[in-house]
Formats: sequence, C-alpha cells, structure tokens
Amino acid sequence: MGTKFEVAADEAGLRLDQVVPRHVAGLSRRQARAVIDLGGVFVDRARVKVAGRPVRAGQVIEVHVGGALGRDRPPPEPAIVLADDHVIVVDKPAGLVTAPTPESDRGDLLDQLARRHGEVFLVHRLDLPTSGLLVFARTREANKRLGDAFARHDVEREYRAIAVGDVAPQTIDRPIQGKRAVTHVGALERLAGATLVSARLETGRTHQIRIHLAGIGHPVAGDHQHGGEAARTFVPRAPRLALHAAVLGFTHPATGERVRFERALPDDLAAWIARLRATRRAEG
Repeated sequence: MGTKFEVAADEAGLRLDQVVPRHVAGLSRRQARAVIDLGGVFVDRARVKVAGRPVRAGQVIEVHVGGALGRDRPPPEPAIVLADDHVIVVDKPAGLVTAPTPESDRGDLLDQLARRHGEVFLVHRLDLPTSGLLVFARTREANKRLGDAFARHDVEREYRAIAVGDVAPQTIDRPIQGKRAVTHVGALERLAGATLVSARLETGRTHQIRIHLAGIGHPVAGDHQHGGEAARTFVPRAPRLALHAAVLGFTHPATGERVRFERALPDDLAAWIARLRATRRAEG
C-alpha cells in the first residue's frame, strides 16, 4: 500500500518533488526525487517520472516507496538459458522482481531483458523470493501462442521446495480464491525436520505451491507470508524462501517442437540443504 492524497488548492503550482514530501512522513525532498525517478509516483493513475512537473489542485497522487530507498546495490542479473528470435528463457535469481511494480519500473527482469533484446513480452511470473526458470516472448505471435499454452495448462512446470516436516507424496486439489488449483507433490529426500519435495503444477494460481503446502501443514521453509509459525521458526533458518522453479517445458511457438529446460538448485539453497542433510546423518 502506498500513500494517496489529493493536491490542495494552496499546493497548486508546486513541483512534484515539493508536494510529495508534504504528505509522506519522513521523506525528504531528495528522497522524493529518488522515488519519482524510480517510477514510484503516480498522478491521476499515470506514472510520472519528472520531479519538476507542476501539480494542479484536485489531482490525486499516489506514492509507493516500499523498499526502493533501501536498495544500495543494483538488482541481480538473470542467467540466459536460451535466446532466439521468438523466446527468451532465463534462470531468475531470488531477489529479482519479474516485472514492474507500483514502486518502480526500473531494474526488474522484464526491464533488464528489454534493454538487451528490445521489445519483450511478459508471459508468466515468479515471486520476488523464488528462483528459477521463466520464458518471455519476443514477438506478439509468440506471446499469444505461449499465453494460450499457459491458459490450456499445456506447459510443464516443476518446482523444488523444502517443506517443513515429513511430507508424503500426494496430489493436492484445493481451490484458491474460488478457482480450481491442483499440485502434484513428490517426496525426493528426507532431511532434518524437513522434506525436499517436487511440486508439479497442473494449474497456475498465485502462490499456489506455497498455499497448498501450508494448507496440509507442511509450509515451505522461509515462507513468512503463508507459512505461519512453523516456517518462521524452522532451524536452521532458510536463507530465503526455499522454492525454485527447476523445470520448464513448452511447445516452441515458432518451430512447434517440444522443448524442456532444467536448472539445479542455486548455491544458497544447495548449501543450506547440505546442512540439513548432514544434521540428519548425525542424528542417525
């Protein structure tokens, strides 16, 4: 949630970077300019990035600061897995936003790809703390065909997650926000206090794996949004949300061939799992 206010009559004619600090507690004029430059300010629902733009009485301004001012280093960069004239497949690191947010329209994955490759279309997303495979389209036709494939659930998507507790293989068929949601869960390895699981999506609802695993009492380690006390207090603490999009398969929108990509767990999760594995061995 941002700060929303209406420009008062006595504020008409002020610069945007003058009026914003009046309504956002603790925000200096210099910080206001930074937030504007990042794309976190909207005037009458349109993003405005000109700090010197004069405002008019009655205009509605929304300011989304979020964590933008705390960024002391550039966002992480993705690994390009495939780039041809029609699609780009990337391995997204945790901590990188997939697409623009109300806070900013700069530095996200879509923006990084567009700067390198020109026009790029967003097909699907991964949450900020989730790592793994994503496909983007480079043409409108490819975007349509990939979008249709996702709508038909004709895309192979399999994740690796570390779930708290001893998880049995199962299919979770529980609606999310009134819509059908199905996740096929496999147990890959027992760890100390947790299970390394595979989670194959049959449908693709927002936070589906996280909600489904939490719903059966085995939340994803490090999930502070859906995991409750079990995820927050799990020891040793996860370095971040323990969720990785490991497999992505789809029909190539230009060639019609079925393609499949797989990426191993990144170093941060792999090292943490090694600790859990060693603890289990020590416990016998």
